[in-house]
Formats: sequence, structure tokens, C-alpha cells
Amino acid sequence: MEEKLNERHKDFLRLIVEEDIRTNKYGGKVITRFPPEPNGFPHIGHAKSICLNFGIAKDYNGVCHLRMDDTNPTTEDMKYVEALKDSIKWLGFDWNDKLFFASDYFGKLYDYAVRLIKMDKAYVCSLSEEEIRKYRGTVTQAGKESPYKNRSVEENLDLFARMKAGKFQNGEHVLRAKIDMASPNMKMRDPLLYRIKHAHHYRTGNEWCIYPMYDFAHCLSDYIEGITHSICTLEFENNRELYDWILDELELELPRPYQFEFARLSLNYTVMSKRRLLELVEQKYVSGWDDPRLPTLAGIKRRGYTPESIINFCESIGIAKSNSTVDFAQLEFCIRDDLNQKVPRVLCVMKPLKIVIENYPENKVEMLDAPYYPHDVPKEGTRKLPFSREIYIEQSDFMENPSKGYFRLALGQEVRLRHAYIIKCEQVIKDETTGEIVELRCTYDESTKSGLRAEAAGVALPTRNAVTGEQPSSGADNSGKKVKGTIHWVSAQHAKKVEVRIYDRLYLVENPDGPEDLNPDSLQVLTDCYIEPSVAEEKIDDRYQFERQGYFYRDPINSVGDKLVFNRIVPLKDSWGKAMAKQQNPS
Repeated sequence: MEEKLNERHKDFLRLIVEEDIRTNKYGGKVITRFPPEPNGFPHIGHAKSICLNFGIAKDYNGVCHLRMDDTNPTTEDMKYVEALKDSIKWLGFDWNDKLFFASDYFGKLYDYAVRLIKMDKAYVCSLSEEEIRKYRGTVTQAGKESPYKNRSVEENLDLFARMKAGKFQNGEHVLRAKIDMASPNMKMRDPLLYRIKHAHHYRTGNEWCIYPMYDFAHCLSDYIEGITHSICTLEFENNRELYDWILDELELELPRPYQFEFARLSLNYTVMSKRRLLELVEQKYVSGWDDPRLPTLAGIKRRGYTPESIINFCESIGIAKSNSTVDFAQLEFCIRDDLNQKVPRVLCVMKPLKIVIENYPENKVEMLDAPYYPHDVPKEGTRKLPFSREIYIEQSDFMENPSKGYFRLALGQEVRLRHAYIIKCEQVIKDETTGEIVELRCTYDESTKSGLRAEAAGVALPTRNAVTGEQPSSGADNSGKKVKGTIHWVSAQHAKKVEVRIYDRLYLVENPDGPEDLNPDSLQVLTDCYIEPSVAEEKIDDRYQFERQGYFYRDPINSVGDKLVFNRIVPLKDSWGKAMAKQQNPS
């Protein structure tokens, strides 16, 4: 290491790596690996492992391999391989030329299995799957030895060769390690090493009809590749004894890899099991693996999260030795924190209510200067906002009979339009049949242009402070007139109609069980939204803060031609916790 790592990186795994470097255990080498099974799209739990394995390799001038543990032909597919590669690259990591597949080693793995048989450390068992399960015993009761455990080495070699040659049906035989059926570790009770599967493999085709079990292939793949630190999640803690047994019994040349475990990432209000995610996709509860409501990295990416926010999130939760559940709000905080310093602010009205400003000239259009960034974001940039006689505001920004403390627009009440004038509601127009409010008639005070507007009119204003970087508040105006409320708006004549998709948490409960816990309002599609024209015309970014609404991302798939679709990445603040508390305690 050329420089000391920042203390925030010194988790227990990095301390282990540093000690191995100090003692020259692997000749100073650090080789990690990220070894997913390509049977589904990677999710945010995988992101933690990706950041850890690639991060440790980077921190200690090492190498991280990407290896597909593709030993189950019935569930794996090249589309999952590509999804894994895309997600890793999106996060900013690169395996360079170190892409491997467990299926590359099928020949070597078979030879290792034959070697165990010759050492009388493995045998062919002919019990059925159900019988094997019964013979294994329980946590408190020792298992029972298979009647086939004492087959001779010669018979086992012959049967195993015939298994490879396709002479038997699925489930007719398995290869098992010869260990101890009374072991307190259930994983060590003569575990399966190979099973028969007459299935087409997405890479090897029909070359093989026997496939190694994960525990057998994993440790040996690590050894073949020269991995120094095999980092797994805690669910594989009990597998470590078998990992060591296989490598030790084969008497492989040293040094050999060792396995270390860390706590996996669990998030509330979602599911992380690939099996359950697959069910959601196949049963069409979501639109696909990249549905923005899913915790898959493809879904997170499409929703608009940045790779930097995911990396920051993984760093913020730390590396621990015991499992815990992380609040979804912490993930949302990380994306807000990242986007707050990056994205331009624009105006978008999602549920429009029309306003006619009666004392504004009918054919007049003003182009008002407005900043893209607030004073506390050290970025420059402005755009032109067209202002005309007819504008749209949010329906929720008007109340006919306002409650106490309501500072937005009401009949006879004034409010400031963001970056523009103060207006006053003079009349409410309703639909004669339904009684629904369809239009407001207002007047404006021409002397109440806010700060930047006065600058456009030739009035000198203070510039950005050279020390603090602050700009004068845009709430100031020439008249000195003040109102308590400020709302956003767009010009009805100039605004671009867009579709907005409001994504929320997929489940209503913290620890969901099944489809009955799904949130029916996890997606709301709003088709009658209006956004300021600069977004459509200039496209200065793909992500924006819609002022007072949240952070949004231009959907790269649904935004086709002139059609603009925006996904809400995250609201401006965590309103979910308050909403859930209110739902549970209405009083």
C-alpha cells in the first residue's frame, strides 16, 4: 500500500487482508472475486458484495475476478450474465480480463472428484432425495449412514464414470463426501458433491449430464484461480468447514484460499431473494427485472439512482459480522444527498389548475431569468422561464376555504410565484355540473418581480459572495412587499406536456411475506403534467429536482421521440415514516 487507508474503510476484513500482507502469506498478493450465480438479475445486496470485493482489491493494489458460478443448468442463462456485467460496470468497477466461469473448470472439477474417490473420501450413493433428507437427521439427532457408504473404491469409480457417460437417470445416483453423519454441523453430514442433471447448459451445451454442487465447485474454483480471500455472506458460515475440508483432503499445493464471512444486506419494505424477485417478474406484479420498484440494480438504475449514491450507501452501512435490517430511508437519504449537489432545479406541475391573470396583457410574454441551482450548491447556470397571461399551478396549491396557517393561494389571498410575481386570487370558476374548480381568475402586482427579475430590468443586485458562495435570495423583489407563501407554476402556452411516474415502496409492511403485502399505490402514472420548456429544449441533464416535488429521472426507455417520461427517484424528504405512523395511529 502506498498510503494509509482512510479509517472509515478499516473494517474487520480489511484488517485481515493487512495482516496477511504484513506476514507475506500470499507473497503480497491480494486476489478477491465476486462469484454470483447467473440465475437472476443482481440486486442491491449484490452491490454491497461488489463494492467490498472490488473495493478491497483496489485498496490493496490487488485484483478482483468476476466469476459466474454456473453449476446449475436449469436456472442459468446468458441474459443474467450480461445483467451482472452491466451492473458491475454501472457501479464503476472493472474486472479487466479476469472474467471466469465455473463451467470452464468442469473437467478439472471432475478430476478432483475422481481423486477424492481414489482416496476413499467420496462415494456414490443411490438413496433417493427424500431418503437422503431423512438419513441426515436433525440438529439434535445424529444422522444415519447410507447403506452405500462402504462401496469399494473400484465400484465408486465405475459408477461415477457411468454417471458422467449418461447411463443413469436424474436422481438415480449422487456423489457424496465421506465425512461424518454425526457431525454437529449439518453441512458436514456426507454432503452431496455431484448430481445427475440431463439438462442443456447455456455454455457447455449437452457435454455434461453431471454437475458439481456449489460447495464443491466454489472452493476449488477459488483455488484454481489463485484467490487469496474468499469473501462470502454469513449464510455461508456453516459451509466454511466443508470449504476447508475439500481443500485440505485433496492435499493441494499451498498457499490455498480461506473463506471469510460478513453480514449480508437486508432492506425493509422489499424482498432480496432471487426466487421471490423471479416470482414478481413471472407473475407480472412488476413490468420486468428493470422495474424501478424492484431492488435490482437494473431497476435502481432505471429509476434514476446514481452509482455514487449506491456506493455511498454501501459504505455508510458498514461491514459487520452479524445480520441486521437497514431502513429503506437510509438508502433514500444517500440518493438525496448525492443529487442535491448535482442536479438542476426546474418547475413542473403534475396536477394542473389553470390561472388567468386578468390584468396581464393578452399577447405579452416575458422571458424571466431563473437559476438552475440554489445558493448553497456551487454550480452555475440559468435558464429563461416564459411568463404569460395563462399559467398552471398545482391543484393542491389552492384552497377555497383555507384552514388556519394556510399560506398558499386562496380567494382574496396573495402568494408569490417562484422566480416571478405576487398574484392575488379574485374569482373561482367552477364546472356548473360537477362543482369542480376548473379555473382561477387572478391579478398580479407588476412591482413585485423577484430578485433576478429586477436584475433583468437593469437594477443592480449583489453578486454571488466570493467567500461563502451565496447568492441573494430569489424571494426578494423591488417593491419590498412580502408574502408568506411561494408556489411553482408553468406558462400554459409554453409548457411541455409530459408523463410522470411516481414510484413508491413496493410493499406496505417492513417484512413482507407475499403478494398480499404489495403496495397497490407503488406506482402512479400521471399523464397530464406540464414542465417548463427548458427541460425539453435544452436537456442539460437527465436528472432534475422538480421544485417542491422531488428528484426525477428522464426514463431512457419510455422517453421516445417527443414523448418525455420522468420517473420519481425519491421525494424531497422522507414522508413514508410519517404516513405509516399516522396509518397505525390515526388519532
